[in-house]
Amino acid sequence: MLLEVFLVLGTVIVYFFLSKKKEETLPFKEGWWGKGQKPDTEEDTTIWPFKVETTEEELSDLFRRLDQARFTEPLENSCFHYGINSVYLRKVVSYWKNQFNWKKQVEVLNKYPQFKTKIQGIDIHFVHVKPPHLPEGQSAKPLLMVHGWPGSFYEFYKIIPLLTDPASHGLSNEHIFEVICPSIPGYGFSEAPHKKDFNSVSAASIFYELMLRLGFNEFYAQGGDWGWLICTNLAQIAPNHMKGLHLNLASVTNMGFIHLLSILLGRYLPGLFGFQDEDVRRMFPFLEKGLYRILLESGYAHIQATKPDTVGCGLNDSPVGLAAYILEKFSTWTDLEFRNLEDGGLERKFNLDDLLTNIMIYWVSGCIVSSMRFYKENLQKGIGTQKHEKLTVQVPTGIASFPNEIMHTPQSWAQKKYTNIVSFHFMPRGGHFAALEEPKLLAEDILQFVGKVEKEQLWRRKGE
Repeated sequence: MLLEVFLVLGTVIVYFFLSKKKEETLPFKEGWWGKGQKPDTEEDTTIWPFKVETTEEELSDLFRRLDQARFTEPLENSCFHYGINSVYLRKVVSYWKNQFNWKKQVEVLNKYPQFKTKIQGIDIHFVHVKPPHLPEGQSAKPLLMVHGWPGSFYEFYKIIPLLTDPASHGLSNEHIFEVICPSIPGYGFSEAPHKKDFNSVSAASIFYELMLRLGFNEFYAQGGDWGWLICTNLAQIAPNHMKGLHLNLASVTNMGFIHLLSILLGRYLPGLFGFQDEDVRRMFPFLEKGLYRILLESGYAHIQATKPDTVGCGLNDSPVGLAAYILEKFSTWTDLEFRNLEDGGLERKFNLDDLLTNIMIYWVSGCIVSSMRFYKENLQKGIGTQKHEKLTVQVPTGIASFPNEIMHTPQSWAQKKYTNIVSFHFMPRGGHFAALEEPKLLAEDILQFVGKVEKEQLWRRKGE
């Protein structure tokens, strides 16, 4: 009898060790995204300076198209419920033609050093800002910041000085950053991939190569929107190189039985599922704040994940159409209540110069089609089917949860994916474009997160 007990115990112990999930990393994706066949010669790793430029011909063409714009009258009292309201759009176009100064905004874009380098066959654009001064004995911490759609590297222009020179902006200078903001390939001034299947793992692999090329073997990463997924994939590819991952959006694509049960019962038994009062407020009633909201606000994603080139051709040909498409997202994703306003509330949180600068980056680079293709490349195989979606993230993670994000992810859900969350904060205000809308709030959260990681040297304990 005793022998049988030992045999059973031995079997259980062996099973436990054999079945224990090994910490798995995501393979680096070596690709060639340039035109034609990959050359036999080694890739040139030169990094060269870049400046945004404009010409009179470019501006003349823009103004001609703006002058010839055709507007459709909006339905009475429709506000932004049918998309952008053309009454307000006329005002934007009038400002664009008569007051917006693109040449001045080009100077603003060029105030931070920009560069390009060729990686996996395509030219990668990035902003690279070093601290203006460092206290004696202190070194700057490399921070990769990745934008999403329909944003650009310009989203980070207001937060960069808060991170590279925090003391001058009333923030603690215990941690000072050297900030690298690349344009996702196919966005802004990064060359678009010339081949199919360029997804978030491809972008993460390129940005990993970029950071190594810049001499950063250890770094932090921050992202929202597509930046969330790209930085997440980078944490899965190079967990021993990423000291910490900070997100202002954390979505979970693999929904298990407990997730579904929490949707049904979480409103009534929040403690059972690890929900806090604020989680309940943001999530329920789930039909209204979850399912219906996604159905109402995700039509664009379905188009872009299936036939991006079709609608993209029209947007690439019409600056007014492009502005309408992008501005509606900056309205709704900043605050869903803005749908009830005739001006979409756009100038409550942003100014037209910033909004039009972002649109002009899409217009002058002609990147709207390639930026939309990123949806197809990431979603065409279905949600929850790719390897990175099934892998966890062990890198120390900080999450800033903004109240007006389209979908809320509670910490108890995020914890299933990000197993080492050291900071999760409900932010007091703000929406999807946090770096542009609430740069100080986001900067403060990044600083406190990095402070925790550095103080406890958490990145050194990832494998423990």
